[in-house]
Amino acid sequence: MKRLLSAALAGVVIATASGCTGPFKLTKKVHEFQTSFDDKWVDEVAFLGLIIFPIYEFATFADAIVFNSVEFWTGDNPLASIGFDNGNEKVAMQLQPD
Repeated sequence: MKRLLSAALAGVVIATASGCTGPFKLTKKVHEFQTSFDDKWVDEVAFLGLIIFPIYEFATFADAIVFNSVEFWTGDNPLASIGFDNGNEKVAMQLQPD
C-alpha cells in the first residue's frame, strides 16, 4: 500500500511540476468579455451570469482538456488564429502570444 501511495504521489508531483499548463486562451477571452463593460454593476451581473450558467467552467474545462492537449501534442493552439470571410476573400488573423 505504501508503494502504491508513493508512486501516486510521485506521479502527481511530476505532472504538476512540469509546468505545461498552456495559455488558457478561451478562459481569458471569456474574462475579457466579462470585464469589457463600462459600468461595474454590469460587470458584476455578467460575472454572476457566467458563473450561474457555467460558462467559465466549460471554458476552463475545454482549455485544460481539449485546447491545451491539442497544443501540447501538435505545437499549435487552435485558438491562436482566427479566420473569417470578408466578401469574396478569406482573411486569417494570427494572434500574438501572451
